[in-house]
Amino acid sequence: MRYDNVMSEEQEEHIPEQQDDEQQGVPQPDAENMLLIVTGAHLRAEIADRPLAYDLQDQILQWLDDNADVITGDIFPVVCSDIWYINQQHLHSRPTISIGGPGVNGLSAYLTQRLTPALIQDGRKIIQLDPDFVDLRACIWGMDHDLTIEALDTFIDRYLTDYLKAVLTQVEPHED
Repeated sequence: MRYDNVMSEEQEEHIPEQQDDEQQGVPQPDAENMLLIVTGAHLRAEIADRPLAYDLQDQILQWLDDNADVITGDIFPVVCSDIWYINQQHLHSRPTISIGGPGVNGLSAYLTQRLTPALIQDGRKIIQLDPDFVDLRACIWGMDHDLTIEALDTFIDRYLTDYLKAVLTQVEPHED
């Protein structure tokens, strides 16, 4: 079978015009309000870590709803891949949470060399972040999927509220 056939004008007329994302109901967040949740583009990360990122996104949205009466800022949590993030230079100063180990997430590989360990349990469950929340990047991972889940649960229990408060009150973005 050959795929180099050209579409006839009549066939082209039946293809609907594409509308921009806003017309299709896809929100277009302002980059200044984004909190990025980054997972690897590696297949293992897509299968294991991306669902965790969406769970964290839901937790953040729930926290924002629960605290809406006292919040003055705006956060829009966005889940994306490490490859997309790395190629979006203008977003590198935004608050970012990287989920998944350095073997499957390029951003985690970068951050493990730059962030302070806030928690290391048995060298198998790692949370790296600035405990003063001046640098609003965090890296969360474990030596396997179950340990990554435990690390994320620990991050949510111990750090998420203070982290989100810092994101909401951030004056100047961190520059690396």
